[in-house]
Amino acid sequence: MSDDKAPNPASQLASASYRLAALDQDFLLADEQRGVRFMLEYEKAEQALRAWGVRSTVVVFGSSRIRETDDARRAHWYAQARAFGKLCSLEGGALDRNGGHRDNVIATGGGPGAMEAANRGAHDAGAPSIGFNIMLPREQIPNPYTTPELTFRFHYFAMRKMHLAMRAKALVVFPGGFGTFDELFEILTLRQTHKAPDIPVVLFDAAYWRSVIKFDALLDAGMIQKSDLNLFTFAESAAEAWAQLVAHGVIRKEEPRNT
Repeated sequence: MSDDKAPNPASQLASASYRLAALDQDFLLADEQRGVRFMLEYEKAEQALRAWGVRSTVVVFGSSRIRETDDARRAHWYAQARAFGKLCSLEGGALDRNGGHRDNVIATGGGPGAMEAANRGAHDAGAPSIGFNIMLPREQIPNPYTTPELTFRFHYFAMRKMHLAMRAKALVVFPGGFGTFDELFEILTLRQTHKAPDIPVVLFDAAYWRSVIKFDALLDAGMIQKSDLNLFTFAESAAEAWAQLVAHGVIRKEEPRNT
């Protein structure tokens, strides 16, 4: 009989190949697993939204640089975004009055500025709201008014955009820059190409938007059709923005109670 002792399996236990695949960060972050990471980013947010009964959202976007203490015009944008978040949450069904699905829940990019203001308005109403944050070179910190369980962080812009769009019943866009334009034209393109439902798009402060985007010039140059100018409307107050959404059918559909 051999007296040789079995070798210690320490090397095998320490090997990367022995790690459970779900716990192997090097494996999960490899280029080959990009599709898996897309699926995980989709499914994690999807399951949380379903758990909270979020059936539909109203997406609010705008500059992260707007502050409550800015000059009068910018402070007005902040105040109106906050007022809209509250009004939409109170009137749209986010409070889940019937004990069922939540409708027209405020959803933003989760950052500061106009997005913070809209989440803050929902918070004022005692309603949940969503923050779809994104990893950036300068790390974005979620604003403190999103519901913690509905505060997400994405690596992929594409998956973040998908979640912003897939439950949206409306888009309300406050003045902003490149990121705001990106979300605005994403939805307008989906509507123009009939890849998304005909959700209302409301641009807040017509003077700002007409000064930074020459919509008529696009028409005159033959780059868009005249009917494309009907893909969006303008509003000058939170109440007007909400009224336009209601006019387009963005109201809570009451479900019959069991008797």
